Amino acid sequence: MELRNTKYEARSAFRSIDWVLVLLYATLMVCGAVSIYAASYDYDHASMFSLTEFSGRQFLWIGISLLIGFCILIIDRRFFEAYAYPIYAVAVFLMVLTIFVATDIKGSRSWIVLGPISFQSAEFGKFATALALAKLFGGYNFVLNRSYKNYIKAFAIILVPIILIFLQKETGSAIVYTSLIFVLYREGMSGFVLFAGLCAVTFFVVVVKYSESMLMGIPLGEFITFIIIMVIMIGMVAFYSKSLKTARNLLLGFMGCGVIAYGLTFVDIYINGLVFFFVVIGGGLVYLLVAMFVEKLRKVIPTLLFVLASVGFMFTVDYAFNNALEPYQQMRIKVSLGLEEDLRGAGYNVNQSKIAIGSGGVTGKGFLNGTQTKLKYVPEQHTDFIFCTIGEEQGFIGTTLILVLYLALILRIIHIAERQRTAFGRVYAYCVASYLIFHLGINIGMVVGLSPVIGIPLPLFSYGGSALLAFTMQLFILLKIDSARREFGN
Repeated sequence: MELRNTKYEARSAFRSIDWVLVLLYATLMVCGAVSIYAASYDYDHASMFSLTEFSGRQFLWIGISLLIGFCILIIDRRFFEAYAYPIYAVAVFLMVLTIFVATDIKGSRSWIVLGPISFQSAEFGKFATALALAKLFGGYNFVLNRSYKNYIKAFAIILVPIILIFLQKETGSAIVYTSLIFVLYREGMSGFVLFAGLCAVTFFVVVVKYSESMLMGIPLGEFITFIIIMVIMIGMVAFYSKSLKTARNLLLGFMGCGVIAYGLTFVDIYINGLVFFFVVIGGGLVYLLVAMFVEKLRKVIPTLLFVLASVGFMFTVDYAFNNALEPYQQMRIKVSLGLEEDLRGAGYNVNQSKIAIGSGGVTGKGFLNGTQTKLKYVPEQHTDFIFCTIGEEQGFIGTTLILVLYLALILRIIHIAERQRTAFGRVYAYCVASYLIFHLGINIGMVVGLSPVIGIPLPLFSYGGSALLAFTMQLFILLKIDSARREFGN
């Protein structure tokens, strides 16, 4: 009976499988393996499929991935929902174990080595976290906005692996999990949280980038951040509290204080910037509190909390940057922000990568004809910097085609997500899409110098078994969940 059920599961899954997604997945994997061969080619004329080549080993990993994908398709789809929490618990246990038993590789303790095999527990934690989050949202009568306890549960599922991966000193993988915030937004979380996150990133960049110059006795970065906070404060009052009058009064008050401070400089009276902004912003907050009680101004509390949190965050940036981050992480951020050039150190990879991509022009130099990649000017070009090989050899046209394939894959996953009839399936699909979008954006940002180098591979393209298997498991679990949609009338 059990054998018949397995055969039925396999037939059912293959009848309902989304072959468009499978085709996109397979195409990207094969293109990736070919690019790995081009990136590691050293004129020895070895076969692309030779196990002595990175490409040959990648094709082996592709075969193993497809086998694991087939095994996932013959498993009962209810297994993933029923055992989501135990799978998550096992993944968390592996991440804890990694902290103590992993080998130190370039300062990171994220790889568990078992003889000839090594893997990153963080990679496999991704689909486990996605399943646990989907299980939470798929619970009976669960609505994110119904209770603050629901928010605590959702954020706890996301934060536990982030903390454990940070303890492994693997910053890049930990940051990937933050992409799940977009899933919470899709499920009803206020856009204010995303806006606050965007502001935090902006404040961090501004404070760090302009920390050397001084204005009114304070770093220029803090001066600019204070101005941004005041502008946001006025905007929130106008649009969030729906009071144009109060917003106008704040604007006039801030501008008046600025004119007075500037005017005092003509009589040799200079006001310290920190004192000035504390007084001005503090006065604005007091004014809003009075307006809340006297004029019955609504929804002022979020504005007050946002301003206080923003000022507090601004003053922690310098400490966090200089004390919480490792020196190599600080240097990577400085290089990305243009504060340091360091062409022989942290900025070397990015500089050589940009040269490779730029030299490819529109049509590229041709397969196996890239000079930057063949002469090994770009380190890690078969892993994190694989995209520069495409840029040099296939040019703008080739990189555009690859990005179009990724776009098609992401849109297909979102399409699958929206046709799910259960919250479990929908949330899991959006988790997969979020991981993919984040990986793609950060990896290409690294290669072209728009984001710090944090060691995030290009999905399905970069060399490596752990990442490929992890993405395969994510996608095939999604295919299995989606294949059962007919049971729900779709």
